[in-house]
Amino acid sequence: MTRTAIRGGLVITAAEETRADVLIEDGKVAALATPDSAFAQGWTADRTLDATGKYVVPGGVDAHTHFDLPFGGTASSDTFETGTRAAAWGGTTTVVDFAVQPRGGALREGLDTWHAKAEGTCAIDYAFHMILSDVNEGSLKEMDLLVGEGVTSYKLFMAYPGVFYSDDGQILRAMQRAAGNGGLIMMHAENGIAIDVLVEQALAAGHTDPRYHGEVRRALLEAEATHRAIQLARVAGSPLYVVHVSAEEALAELVQARDAGLPVFGETCPQYLFLSTDNLAEPGFEGAKYVCSTPLRPREHQDALWRGLRTDDLQVVSTDHCPFCFSGQKELGRGDFSKIPNGLPGVENRMDLLHQAVVEGRITRRRWIEIACAAPARMFGLAPHKGGIAPGGDADIVIYDPHAEQTLSAATHHMNVDYCAYEGKRITGRVETVLSRGETVIEQRRFTGRAGHGRYVPRTTCQYLA
Repeated sequence: MTRTAIRGGLVITAAEETRADVLIEDGKVAALATPDSAFAQGWTADRTLDATGKYVVPGGVDAHTHFDLPFGGTASSDTFETGTRAAAWGGTTTVVDFAVQPRGGALREGLDTWHAKAEGTCAIDYAFHMILSDVNEGSLKEMDLLVGEGVTSYKLFMAYPGVFYSDDGQILRAMQRAAGNGGLIMMHAENGIAIDVLVEQALAAGHTDPRYHGEVRRALLEAEATHRAIQLARVAGSPLYVVHVSAEEALAELVQARDAGLPVFGETCPQYLFLSTDNLAEPGFEGAKYVCSTPLRPREHQDALWRGLRTDDLQVVSTDHCPFCFSGQKELGRGDFSKIPNGLPGVENRMDLLHQAVVEGRITRRRWIEIACAAPARMFGLAPHKGGIAPGGDADIVIYDPHAEQTLSAATHHMNVDYCAYEGKRITGRVETVLSRGETVIEQRRFTGRAGHGRYVPRTTCQYLA
């Protein structure tokens, strides 16, 4: 039995902030106690980590990543090895990636492919959602089996006709199945049929630059699809989780549904909170770095998203980490914005950017932990083992320096991509030490982890509905 004591820090969870020492035994949190108590003073440990002047927070849970994802004739540039290592550097200790059902193939085939990609390579723990690319009787029956195996969330797309798109009938059938088996439907809510018309018209008019990616994927088409998804979920009697909400109008649809007491949830991402269409319009082809879907919006949308996070109309901040290098990948879309691979890097930046929001007074420290750790763990059936610091839970713990200053840059990040979406942004706060199940992965800003430490984590059903 190995024992580690973390002493002298301010322990911050979604529920409370308290000066406490933390005792870890064999990868689990064994106890918390006030530093001057006889109980804490009596602990013996194989090693002691000094957190004086620092925060002690749960490891982050990033519930939306795409490592090694084939897309647009290429693949996202982070593998499970490089991506989970970068996540650890950023204070994230669990990721939920998306396994993809091949068109015409079985869910099991896609899940097995993603298990093969991840097994033995991850620095931190991981789980899988399942992308439903082909809704039919066979895949619906497989949902029941996979929910029983711990794959409890299923993503559908109202966008990308001919690739991932599902029509309303297919969506309704999947929602009905989820209502019966306890699965959670995740929705990419954009009207892809209408967007394709606008893309065709833009290109015909000679509008080929990256900024037009944002102009054709209009906020109203995100709002319309969000409204439609909510109504389909009502008909099916199923819960709904809308991914990467970017537009104020789409958020308004979620607020209305939640005010009516519907089990509807929403996620946003750092790019929608800190970046905007100004980035898409950067001169030359630089805007290609910021092409993602849903797209970046005008800055006016940011205040609504922050408000949604404060009022719990948005419950989770994930990254939708899906990086493509500018050189050789984003450049596939020179002369045609519709061919730019959709996705941004960010798995390493999320915890720090959200702490910057604490510094700026946009959210509280406890809300930081809620939206980055606790809520995603509950939403996707990872609690109580993940997302908190409590006896019996996994010792996924970050010692965080709230006073350290850093400048975000591709020159210093650890993601396998040749640019930083937040290049030059100065922020306050930085990860110092990271433990994954009690094992040090980052120690005093030095990587001490290893490929293969990370384990696959089967999940229970959504705990928001328990």
